[in-house]
Amino acid sequence: MQNSTFNLILRRLIGAIPSLFAVIVVTFMVMRLLPGDPAAFFAGAAASAEAVEQVRHQLGLNESLLTQFWIYLKDLAQGDMGKSFTTGQPVTHDLMERLPASLELTLLGLLIAIVIGLPLGMLAATRPNSWIDHLCRLLTTSGVCLPTFFTGLVLIYIFYYLLGWAPAPMGRLDLFSSPPQDVTGFYLIDSAITGEWAIFRSALAQLILPAITLALFALAPLARMTRAGMLGVLNSDFIRSAKAAGLPRRVILVRYALRNTLLPVINTMGMVLSYLLGINVLVEKVFAWPGIGSYALEALIASDYAPVQGFVLSIAVLYVLLNLVVDLVCSLIDPRVERAA
Repeated sequence: MQNSTFNLILRRLIGAIPSLFAVIVVTFMVMRLLPGDPAAFFAGAAASAEAVEQVRHQLGLNESLLTQFWIYLKDLAQGDMGKSFTTGQPVTHDLMERLPASLELTLLGLLIAIVIGLPLGMLAATRPNSWIDHLCRLLTTSGVCLPTFFTGLVLIYIFYYLLGWAPAPMGRLDLFSSPPQDVTGFYLIDSAITGEWAIFRSALAQLILPAITLALFALAPLARMTRAGMLGVLNSDFIRSAKAAGLPRRVILVRYALRNTLLPVINTMGMVLSYLLGINVLVEKVFAWPGIGSYALEALIASDYAPVQGFVLSIAVLYVLLNLVVDLVCSLIDPRVERAA
């Protein structure tokens, strides 16, 4: 078992190398092909041609593309993603500092989607064409059709501007709170560990609206997959046999029906989490969230190459690791998945 799991991990990691290299190449080329001159941007609008050329030399942009790419690869091999000229810090430092904010937001959004989406999909499958089923279809359709930035703006308008229930969308904490002692980088966990409950309440209040924005997007595929899987399983022969044997309805739904629906649902969770890591760029911008998404977007506007390349590569690595975790979880649930892999 341990050897097969190790072989699965090794195969997945080796198989991901060509994909990661393709991401590096494509990101590097796309950033160089985008309009805009980083040297002119950082030199300033009033800079002379000599000053712009000097900045271009400092940035290494006067070298050929092949030379720039080779230097970039050598730096990556040493764990150096370059330096952000927007913040003046190494990209690795900036990403590690902002990654917990993005992960906290994304994971809470996924958790809300799971807590609502799975029971909603189960209820919709057990009560076809009922009001619950119609509500499930409405939520899944809305979650797919509405852009996340639009949903976020609507939630801000209703709950902050009109009702005044939510705090101002201005980051991870309000103006009167300071960050908790750094343990994990997750403000909710750190403030709970250190017993700073006022900071916990402030962090949770700031998290609610952006997390719900992401959850509405993630809820749609989870509820739809759960409903479709449950409908298929509930019509199976072994479910009819379980009903004929007089097993309680709750046991049939949870132990037999839901268990046999878990594999596609878990795969959907992995896919949804991968999407959330990408679309949180817009959500972070709408809610002024200091995550890696807003960091990359600001760097893109400034034509700052290194942060954008570091962000895309980090998301690609997270995507590979996430798929690996999903494969391992699926193999634990059903060993046939591991043998097939």
